[in-house]
Order: sequence, then structure tokens, then C-alpha cells
Amino acid sequence: MGKKIGMISLGCAKNQVNAEQMLYLLREAGYEILPSVEGADLVIVNTCGFIDSAKSEAIDNILAMGALKQEGVIGKLLVTGCLSQRYQQEIMQELPEVDGILGTGSYGDIVATAEKLLTGETVVEFGNIDAPIDEVGRVLTTPEHYAYLKIAEGCNNRCAFCIIPYLRGKYRSRTMDDCLYEARMLAEDGAKELIVVAQDTSRYGVDLYGKSMLPELLRELCKIEKLHWVRVHYLYPDAITDELIDVFAEEPKLVHYFDIPIQHVNDRILKRMHRRGTRAELDALFAKLRSRIPDAVMRTSLITGLPGEGEAEFEELCDWLREHKLERVGAFAFSPEEGTPAAEMDYPPEEVAVRRAEIINELQSRVMDEFNEKQRGKTLEVLCEGYDDEAEQYFGRTYADSPDIDGRVVFTSEAPVKVGTFVPVEITGAADGDLTGKARKN
Repeated sequence: MGKKIGMISLGCAKNQVNAEQMLYLLREAGYEILPSVEGADLVIVNTCGFIDSAKSEAIDNILAMGALKQEGVIGKLLVTGCLSQRYQQEIMQELPEVDGILGTGSYGDIVATAEKLLTGETVVEFGNIDAPIDEVGRVLTTPEHYAYLKIAEGCNNRCAFCIIPYLRGKYRSRTMDDCLYEARMLAEDGAKELIVVAQDTSRYGVDLYGKSMLPELLRELCKIEKLHWVRVHYLYPDAITDELIDVFAEEPKLVHYFDIPIQHVNDRILKRMHRRGTRAELDALFAKLRSRIPDAVMRTSLITGLPGEGEAEFEELCDWLREHKLERVGAFAFSPEEGTPAAEMDYPPEEVAVRRAEIINELQSRVMDEFNEKQRGKTLEVLCEGYDDEAEQYFGRTYADSPDIDGRVVFTSEAPVKVGTFVPVEITGAADGDLTGKARKN
């Protein structure tokens, strides 16, 4: 029986963690994990199904693997993740090259599924998406020096535009002990930076302990000796408390990077989208963060073309961005997701939403240029991530840059710099959105 596995994992870091868990279970069962799909007896495409662009990317990858299967380059083809959960019947009916699908509640069944597929069976399995989280090891697919720590699964927020609760179930936190144990193991295996993720990290622990335990969890993570940076993603604005801000201000390992998805600022649109809070509360929160943590870098995600967004509401959003000058902003055109309340509402034409996203990205590029210019002359701590042979320069990230999302620092060094180490870099300028500099001698 074939024992070689290839994996393509798409979408967010949370989905990537599930891919790493499946690889661990397969490796423990004796399967060989290949670095690429060529020659695999079974290829797993772990999909995202969040918005139209993610669905298109997933389908393109499935079709590409189907072509390789027809050519005899790979064996069986399994689709997992959010797209399979969302389109349970359609995938098998419309994509005959697929041999099996697993829903988001069935990751733990990957070994039995692989065995069935490799003996010629077809597998279609969808477990309970609200079931407690299984504690499973991982085969890391990130570079050794950083890793994601997923502290919860699912979501209870039920934003009107979002399909995630229907694909991932209700919010379920992992226990503090389980999170800390995994974090210590990741640090022992070489992780210098830990990136804490969940669909909503700010509500971590409410379901288990009756209150948010994120402040306490972060303090405990910062006690892990071998960790140098702890970064947090997906903090919802209405749940950022003074206690949490204090932790960020007091813990040196906790980088001052606030990833706070707000989606919009117009009160009427926020209410329609089932978002908690108001523009005034957003103004107060960001002012408090700026005051309490002066070097804070703010990241948010916005949706243009939401139901109810006319020219006045869009201009209000642009004015808000000009006023607050958030350092990191991602703007996305509204994608009406079938099965969500927002898809049934009236919304601007797609081309209007796309153009508005482009306007925000243009506006934001100027903000980022201003931010980068202010870094000139500073010496920043940079996590070295590699060397570009062609340019003969190193590259890495500061605390202001999350991997695969933000920019990087390109720098020269008289002495060799080891990947995964921290080095002081004097910033000399910027090019194409990235900072440039030269390493300083310690």
C-alpha cells in the first residue's frame, strides 16, 4: 500500500494549524510526508471557503491536482477544510477527480480516511463541528523560528456577512494547560516567535472559565524562557479591556502589534452587520491604545461595499482612516456569502465595492510611506528570515510585521547573520514598501 502524502494548505493560519495536525497524525501512522505533491500516493488539498477569491483559489488547486492525477503524477485526491464543509454535495458531484472529502469536524479521522482512499474506497465524512477540540501534535510547516498557537476554534459573534460559524461551529477554547504545554513544546523545538490565533482571541476562555482569560494566558506565555516575541492576532475591539492593554504595556515579550478587525466605522452599518460597538467607541479605544502604548502598530481589516454603504458612509470610513492613520490596513470588497444575512440585503454593485477597496489601499499606501519614513535613522530589532543571493542582502521582520501579511526589512551585514536570530538594524530608507538598512555590531 502507498504511504506517501502530499499536502497543499490554503487560507488562514488557523487552517494551517489543522493541516499541520493532519500531517502529524499521518506521520505517526507511518506515512511519509513529501515536501511537494509529485509522487504522492495521496494529495490533500486543505481548503479555505471564506470569500469568493478563496473559493476560486481552492477550486483552481483541486483542478490542478486533478490534472496531475490524470497524468499519473499523483494518486488519490482528498479535499478537506472549509470549502468541503460548505459545499458537501457539490464537490463530489461537480469535481469527479476528487476521491474523498472531510469536513472541518473530521480532521481527527484523517488516518482512517487515508487508508480507505488508498484501498479504493470513496470517503465523504462530516463530523460534529461543535465537538470539543482534540489535542493533537503538529508537523510544523512554518520556518523553525516562528509558529502559530491556536487557542480556540469556532466563533459565536455571528457577524451578518460571515460564514465562519456555519463552517467552524461555536466558540470552543482550549484549556490554559493545553495551550501552555503546546507553547513550551514549540519553544523547545526552536520557535522564537509565537503567534496567538483564533477566530476571536479576545474572548478566549469565556466558555470554559466564565471570563476572558487572554490576559492571564499572555502573561504565562511570556514566562516561557526561549520565546522572544509573542504576537496576537484577531482582537475584537469591543472585548479589549484595560486589563488586556496593561498586559501589552507591561510584558516586554508581547510585541506592540494590535490586529483589530473593525470592518467599518459607520454606526448604522456596524449595527446592520451585527457588530458590537460604535464609531465613538472605536475612537476611544484607538486613542487609549495610542496613549498607553505610544509605539503601538495598529492593523485592521475593512470591507467596502457592505449593505447600506453609500458614498457618504464610504467617505466617513476614508475620513476615519485619514484621522487615525493605522499602520496596517487590508481592504476587501464585500463578497455576499450565500447563507448569511448580509447576502439577502441590498448592497452596492461589485465594481463599486472593488473600486472603493482600491481607493482605501491607495490612501493606506501613503500612510505606510509616512510610517516608514519615520523609521529612518532608528535602530530596530529585526528577526532575520533569510538571505537573497541575487540581491546579496538579508531580509527579516520587525515587531511591526507579521509573517505573510506585512512588509519586511532588507538589510546588509558585514558579519554573517544566522536565520532565526535577532539583529539590530539601522534603518536607512524604504523601497517598494519595505524598509532598508544595515546591521549594527552588537
